[in-house]
Amino acid sequence: MADNEHEVVECQVGKGFEAPFTLDDAFSDGEDDDYNLEFTSAVIRKHLAENPSWVPKDDGEDDGETDYSSARDHDTSISTFYLDGSSNSYSESRSSSPPSPPLTAEEHEQEVPQDFSDITLSEDPSTNGYSTSHADIQDEDTSSPQDTSYPAIHIDVSRSPPSRVIMSVDPENNDKEHQEDEAVPPVSNASFEIESSHLPAPSQDLPPLPTSPSSPLPRSSTNSTINHRQTCSAGPSTFQKVMSKTRPHFLPPKSRQEDQKHMADWEVMMKQSRAAEEKRRKALQERRLTRELKIEQSIYKWEKEILPDWRVIHKNPNLRKLWWNGIPTKLRASMWQQAVGNALALSKDNYRNCLSRANRALSSGSFPVETLRAVEQDILSTLPALHIFHPETGPLYQDLRDMLCAWVVSRADEGLGYVHGTAKIAGMILLNMKPQQGFVVMRNLLERHCMRSLYGSVAAKDDVEAYYRIFDTLLADCMPKIYFNFKQHQISPSAYLPDWLIPLFLDHLPFEACARLWDVLLLEGDSFLFRAALAVLAVLEPRLFFPDRQELLDLLRGENKAALEVAKREGRLLDGAKYDIYGVDEETLWERIDSMEDWWKESTWRRLTQRELPDL
Repeated sequence: MADNEHEVVECQVGKGFEAPFTLDDAFSDGEDDDYNLEFTSAVIRKHLAENPSWVPKDDGEDDGETDYSSARDHDTSISTFYLDGSSNSYSESRSSSPPSPPLTAEEHEQEVPQDFSDITLSEDPSTNGYSTSHADIQDEDTSSPQDTSYPAIHIDVSRSPPSRVIMSVDPENNDKEHQEDEAVPPVSNASFEIESSHLPAPSQDLPPLPTSPSSPLPRSSTNSTINHRQTCSAGPSTFQKVMSKTRPHFLPPKSRQEDQKHMADWEVMMKQSRAAEEKRRKALQERRLTRELKIEQSIYKWEKEILPDWRVIHKNPNLRKLWWNGIPTKLRASMWQQAVGNALALSKDNYRNCLSRANRALSSGSFPVETLRAVEQDILSTLPALHIFHPETGPLYQDLRDMLCAWVVSRADEGLGYVHGTAKIAGMILLNMKPQQGFVVMRNLLERHCMRSLYGSVAAKDDVEAYYRIFDTLLADCMPKIYFNFKQHQISPSAYLPDWLIPLFLDHLPFEACARLWDVLLLEGDSFLFRAALAVLAVLEPRLFFPDRQELLDLLRGENKAALEVAKREGRLLDGAKYDIYGVDEETLWERIDSMEDWWKESTWRRLTQRELPDL
């Protein structure tokens, strides 16, 4: 081409035009045979001369464009178009023009038109580093190299964490860096200070790092700082603040006004519910105190009619009812001892002899370590709300431990070991009588047939299964709905009955209810034990119809999650009986027991025991 003409069409780098180049008649319709198209250099020169809209550029300006484009990849093409609407485009060839010195900032501002822009045509725009317009290029070119400041990073690794990285400005280094690399965008004069508490301590094996200028940094604004990510706060999240608490997530959301109104209504209902619960609790407490006062006032009748011969209660229904209402605390020790009896014919020195044997075994180290560990663990869970059996501060801890060790020695001759739950029975007895007297009562109580089966060896498994069948029969007769619900979930009495009977309900029922149950249990025997178990199920009946088996088992164990959450929200203590969270109290339990008076018959109990336990 001629030097005074500008080449506006560019092929791939290193390739030229094929001249002459003519088009065949592939697009001809047969009517314009005389019209021939040519695409040669002569035609292009003619077309350029006839078209005044093209803006001529000299070689210097072309070289300026070429020099600017050289900052990009060599495989990148550039198309220039006018911003005023004209569609003329050109493509520069970096190999077609000889190299020339770059234009100054003033010449570049005068020569380059302000109404066109460069667009990169590369496949991946990110490979070019950035995409700019002529306005940005003009701003960068017009900036003086002496005004450009580059920060330098100084790392002091000799300091212990948290270490500090300081980025400062060094004018001398900036001049050198600007000469080495002109593609780095200018960074404003600012000092950055980054404190890191997570950098590891410097190792002695590593040499200290030299101070070096920073690597190219991205363009940043003045006084910019680097902040560490803040840790999550302990309060509610943003989602929890806006989440509706009065409508399930699968329903359309409420308006804010409606949600606030319903939340206020819910708080009012909860306040009324707590007030009603407190009122009910106070009324229950008043009735219990009235009943205890009435029992204490009847002590003269006990001393006059029952103490001389306690068996008179089997003949006098009024005295029997008096016994069922509860024994006065002052007379409970003597009444329990007479009701249990001494079928084993144990002497008063039996406790002292067994305790001396246990102490010798403990001092010599022959006492089983696993048994002693089981005793200690059982003591920790014995009536924790009373705090009288605590290993460090409990006044009755040593008496309870001695009684349990003596009981283990008394069973060693039969080859029987310790059973978890014995500490509850021994603790209840110690609260009402001395250890010597209580040891005899405990041994005779646990020798009753049902208790001996539960506390016995593997050989008594058949008797235990027989008692489970007896209870299943009574449950089907008394509460068929609960019976069929348990059968549907495959829950047998073995899943919950041992937890009730072995500690005699002390783990699950309140202490006052257990004391009254024990009064009648020691009098009536094993039959009342099963009657009390049926009464417990009757109190829990509204809660027993769960679709999930595991949830039903958790409820029977006193571990229902919903009830526990309600108890925590109301501020109730959870160190008492497990069924306190269900509202099981003495009055409610005895209402169920009294309601069985017409249904329960001792003849039915004898018939079932004779059928299941013919050798009894």
